[in-house]
Amino acid sequence: MRLLLDSFWRAVAYCLHPRVIVLSLAPLALMAIVGVGLGYFYWTPAVAWMREALDAWPILSTFWGWIGADAANFKDVLAPMGVIFLATPVVVVVSLLIVAGMMAPALTGLVAKRRFPVLQEKHGASFFLSVFRSLGLTLLAMLALVVSIPLWLVPPLVIVLPPIIWGWLTYQVMSFDALAEHASADERRQLLRAHRWPLMGIGVLCGYLGAAPSIVWASGVVFAAAFFVLIPLAIWIYTLVFAFSALWFAHYCLDALARQRAERAAEQAAAVPALPESATTDVTAAATSQWKAP
Repeated sequence: MRLLLDSFWRAVAYCLHPRVIVLSLAPLALMAIVGVGLGYFYWTPAVAWMREALDAWPILSTFWGWIGADAANFKDVLAPMGVIFLATPVVVVVSLLIVAGMMAPALTGLVAKRRFPVLQEKHGASFFLSVFRSLGLTLLAMLALVVSIPLWLVPPLVIVLPPIIWGWLTYQVMSFDALAEHASADERRQLLRAHRWPLMGIGVLCGYLGAAPSIVWASGVVFAAAFFVLIPLAIWIYTLVFAFSALWFAHYCLDALARQRAERAAEQAAAVPALPESATTDVTAAATSQWKAP
């Protein structure tokens, strides 16, 4: 419990580090660059396509006939808004994936450099192994979410099952990534087995924290007038939650790894038999005579 609370408060404090704040703003900057680039090359064709889709949609034909002459003006406003609403989730997901791929190693390196500068790196997992493992676990989590959807109709389970599934995914991915550079494969397996439940608890708590941006995101969809304010706010909160989660796992896992190595070194030192006093005297005398020899 002490290790859990200590790593929690350290992760909170590290969220105020300038480097963490800059990384949390990176998705917004990347979204702006991608959005401007896509708008420069594809805005006019995309709006034209959306306007044709609105004209061809049978469900809306009655609505266009009802508003009459104002239909053209309404389409001029609705078509750009439709393009923005469709493109924003894609841009957000791509930006978050890119930044998340850069953030976790950077934050783990920050923790290692500041708290554990002498902790040996044993490189127990490669970058590609981490990526393929994360993708496989993400697919399993998505499948579990789809299978569990019927259970969401039971009121208590809808607020329990999704955070548990995302918490399990967070625990599996972030604890592995936090130990990928510093722990050997055997050390990583032993540590994850020994600290399975505390790490799972961290993952579930981070899963509940990850629901906060969804509330802001839903508000941006409902209140279209505040869309351009609430959606960037939701993205920034989501990135900050991701940074906090990565920092919490990094502090916990690296501290646990340092303790595990210290305990193993102490056990190995205790297992070495002590030399008898007479043997120690003979060895010392032999070494002294050898040092004095010409």
